[in-house]
Amino acid sequence: MARIAHLSDVHFGANDPKIVSATEAWLERSQPDLVIISGDFTQRARVEQFRAASAWLNRLRAAGMRLLVIPGNHDVPLYDVFRRFAAPLRRYKRYISNELCPWYEDEKVAILGINTARSLTIKDGRINHDQMNMIKKRFAPVAPEKTRILVTHHPLFAMPIGKGGELSEAVGRHDDAVEAAAEAGIHIALAGHFHRTYAESAQKMVADAGGALVIQAGTATSIRLRNAEPQSFNWLHVHRNDRIELQVIVWDGASFQRGHHVEYSRDAAGWQAHELADPSARPGVRVAQAARA
Repeated sequence: MARIAHLSDVHFGANDPKIVSATEAWLERSQPDLVIISGDFTQRARVEQFRAASAWLNRLRAAGMRLLVIPGNHDVPLYDVFRRFAAPLRRYKRYISNELCPWYEDEKVAILGINTARSLTIKDGRINHDQMNMIKKRFAPVAPEKTRILVTHHPLFAMPIGKGGELSEAVGRHDDAVEAAAEAGIHIALAGHFHRTYAESAQKMVADAGGALVIQAGTATSIRLRNAEPQSFNWLHVHRNDRIELQVIVWDGASFQRGHHVEYSRDAAGWQAHELADPSARPGVRVAQAARA
């Protein structure tokens, strides 16, 4: 079993330092096998914000954490037009990671991060054809029993973003990106961006989507909340490539606590959700799904 903490949208520059410290405390106690952070390390891609994010990552590493990180659209300068187009991710590379499409593999999982942040799209994301080919080539030699995980900042699919059921824009070149993920045999697609916790079988979202379970994380530490959803992140137990557990770790105003706990199993109809009773879990954020989005 692989234990993975999935955080997103930490937004240094618009974050709560108390919550930042609480993420460190929770992760240090839980000691995940891997910490995935799916973009938006900063609020406005300023040097002091990147330095704060870098210091936080270094503290996680010093506590023994393995990290896989990718940039988000907020890590590209917005108002510095010259830097936005001439060197959009130079600061990210200097302070966070020089690798924009990182790879991690062990005996249980194979994980690829893909950079979807672009200078031209402001807030929306795109995947180019070179990246689609990368997805297919990197996963091609992976043993079939391993769980294949794709990480992006912007979700590959149009996502429910409000209580009224309205949908977001899908990532640019959506159809080709979904086809590449399906061809690569992706089991789990992780993303962030919308500050909302969500999980659903890709087969229930669009046709010909392959066998992925789509999981979106809320914001871990930002004070910019949406849909009245508090800060949270995801705690994954990957048992097999057809069985995982997802538990939302929720900020209750004083610390992070275990919340909604769901097991997903995959059959011919796609991924099916089964709620788990957890005596230690507290009421809080629930994992939204298409049926009740």
